[in-house]
Amino acid sequence: MGHSAKKRNILYVKVILTFLLSVVSLVPVYSLLPLPAKNPKDKWVIVIDPGHGGSDSGALGLTSKEKDITLAVSLLTGKYLKQNLDNVEVIYTREDDSSVDLLERPKIANRNNADLFISIHANSVADNKLKNQVSGTETYIMGLAKDKASLEVAMIENKVITLEEDYSTKYAGFDPQSPESYIIFTLTHNLYQEQSTNLASMIQDQFRERVGRKDRGVKQAGYWVLYNTTMPSVLVEIGFICNPAEEKFISSKEGQEYLASAIFRACRDYINEIDSKSSISIQERADSPVNSAEDNAAPSTSQPEEIVFRVQIATTSTKKEINPSNFKGYTDVYEITDNDRYKYSVGSFDNYSDAVAYRKKVENDYPDAFVIAIRDNKVLPLQQALEMR
Repeated sequence: MGHSAKKRNILYVKVILTFLLSVVSLVPVYSLLPLPAKNPKDKWVIVIDPGHGGSDSGALGLTSKEKDITLAVSLLTGKYLKQNLDNVEVIYTREDDSSVDLLERPKIANRNNADLFISIHANSVADNKLKNQVSGTETYIMGLAKDKASLEVAMIENKVITLEEDYSTKYAGFDPQSPESYIIFTLTHNLYQEQSTNLASMIQDQFRERVGRKDRGVKQAGYWVLYNTTMPSVLVEIGFICNPAEEKFISSKEGQEYLASAIFRACRDYINEIDSKSSISIQERADSPVNSAEDNAAPSTSQPEEIVFRVQIATTSTKKEINPSNFKGYTDVYEITDNDRYKYSVGSFDNYSDAVAYRKKVENDYPDAFVIAIRDNKVLPLQQALEMR
């Protein structure tokens, strides 16, 4: 290697290090904090974020704009939540055709101590050959994109920052069109990944089963609007505005009502599931006598199982037979039942690092796979499991 080539390599390394150091201040420290317990008597605060707005039209269809569709669906979703659930407070990041910075949207949720953050968008593709072919809904959680398509969607949604004044300084040099910039989303572990995935799965189930939309699945990608939230957060793509047939549906009053009611039902089911678990937990503590016979009895000889790490590959509302043909040839499949949902994972490791290495192999077949912690056949928050090891 020549002297000039070595200098170029050194310069490249310096640029990367400078970039990483510049974004460290943007890494949410609160992502390392333990998950707060939810009292079922408390109100659920849900922040709904209509994508784009103001001078940012978002994606364009033949007759409609993304910003108008997302606002309509968002307002309807909030309306259904407020009309049908007494224990919910709804807050919008915008309620009209106004501009809201991408950094400000999650801050609104954080300031209001939100329990859920839902960002609503309409999808599009740049390839003219595909515009009439692509269709369906997909819901994203925070994470590093596992495939080119997911990265491209994130790039489209993040591009809005270029409309903001001095965006390069505000976003620490982040370039939404540079794949290398997305390395920042590997700097912090999202403790709300499991909760976000559960909510995203419920939304997709509703879209598929109740609205009859094509299910493109739950995916992950690096979105600024999700990166700095301190609660379970999802970004919902309600359909492809570039597809004339799908544009007609998502821009119609009937279509928007169906889509909004699907998101509402998913939120309702998620809230009921969490509150029911919290109620049981609180009731058990309240009813437990201070000096019961059980307390004075000899301690049980049974010990809790050791913590193991697995790679979750799917969450469904329909039970699947544990058969390699149903799981792309994998024979080490485990099932966990969580109320009416079935979670499927592969592998079983004592060490977290071994599970991470296995996930990299599994990603070829399941791009959205992620590591989970298991004890007594129940999922533990990953950070809690790591601290208990």
